[in-house]
Amino acid sequence: MITSASFVIPMYNERDTIEATVKKLKGIGESLFTDYEIIIADDCSTDGSGAIIDRLVSEDSRVKAVHLERNTKFGGALSKGITLAEKEIIIYTDSDLPIGIDDIKGALAMVKDADVVTAYSRIKKGENLKRVIISGVYNFLIETLFRTNIKDINSGFKIYRKAVFENTSLMSNSPFIDAEIFIKALRKKCIIKQYPIMFRHREKGKSYISRPAVIIQTVIDMLKFKLQRL
Repeated sequence: MITSASFVIPMYNERDTIEATVKKLKGIGESLFTDYEIIIADDCSTDGSGAIIDRLVSEDSRVKAVHLERNTKFGGALSKGITLAEKEIIIYTDSDLPIGIDDIKGALAMVKDADVVTAYSRIKKGENLKRVIISGVYNFLIETLFRTNIKDINSGFKIYRKAVFENTSLMSNSPFIDAEIFIKALRKKCIIKQYPIMFRHREKGKSYISRPAVIIQTVIDMLKFKLQRL
């Protein structure tokens, strides 16, 4: 039975969402675990959200924050948060919290027979054409190059056993880090299970994942990783 969890939240410019996310995660943590922590990795935000999480840290010792000195385009923030995690399992979710407690309960039930549980959307709706094309092309490239057999590499909800990251270093600074984790987990013969859910739509703030600079860095990281394997 899982009794402790580290929630790891990479964050960039989420002043309109992060406080509500932390409040909801506290409720989830208290309902499901005897011991939990919330780690927010601030990817050099410029909108004042860094000050908000510092206040949240001062109010509750279970909330922890790390501020990156430069923007890493997601990957570096996730990697730093994972490095700081101390509990049995690591629950990664996007900073706008597109999941609920029932989603976590369902995924936790699968962890007893798996090392990684990764969510994918049961249906695709509400995404603009640009995001659909980018996501489709990216997932096709990952499957073609690395044969991960994962439905949605960059889904906004994953649970990892802490052991997945033992003796493992992560190189990616971009969203390619999700694929890197899967690939290295598969090399270690980790069991990966996939869990269908209905992701909730973002109500405040915006996603930065499709910025040109992020896409370019993702392609660079992908090629670097592929070449290192040859």
